[in-house]
Amino acid sequence: MRIAVFASGGGSNFQSIVNATALKTLSAEVVLCVASRPEAGVIARSKRAGIPVYILNGTIEDNISELVNVLGNHKVTMIALAGFMRKIPRDLILLYPDRILNIHPALLPEFGGPGMYGSRVHQAVVASGSLVSGATVHLVDEEYDSGPIILQETVPVLPTDTAESLAARVLITEHALYPKALQLFAQNRIKLIDRKVSFIESQKS
Repeated sequence: MRIAVFASGGGSNFQSIVNATALKTLSAEVVLCVASRPEAGVIARSKRAGIPVYILNGTIEDNISELVNVLGNHKVTMIALAGFMRKIPRDLILLYPDRILNIHPALLPEFGGPGMYGSRVHQAVVASGSLVSGATVHLVDEEYDSGPIILQETVPVLPTDTAESLAARVLITEHALYPKALQLFAQNRIKLIDRKVSFIESQKS
């Protein structure tokens, strides 16, 4: 499996995916980083790992032909969104059906949708009085945070939590969860029928 990671920020989830491929816990190769901003910290991480970078100049729609060519040139078979602050257009979703994943820092369908990203999610969780939060890896469709859920993991919300302290604890969970979800695809263990996800048992020799 050949992964392109799309990111807008520092790239810690990008790094967790790259690390998992190096440790062979993820049977895949990260072959491309797509950054939405030239100042994104993920670019430095990608260069240190020797992974090519494509920087969007404007929206995905403005660059769709060039982006599709770049993805094709690198023979990308899976796209992983990792803190990517751009909506994925329908054209790209149709080119990679059920092969675009995103990680969200809460337990979807709660605390998702338009405007719910980054610290806003954790602020909403803390303000709600919820006792639990977590991380969700889901397939991307044409609506925000509404695609079929692949994996989730819970994180307790402590009485003393701020948005910042909760975010730090959820991020640790994200780093472990995302490579696990990608590995399910690498092993062809995901079955999707009518937007419902089931898992195929792994074949052991």
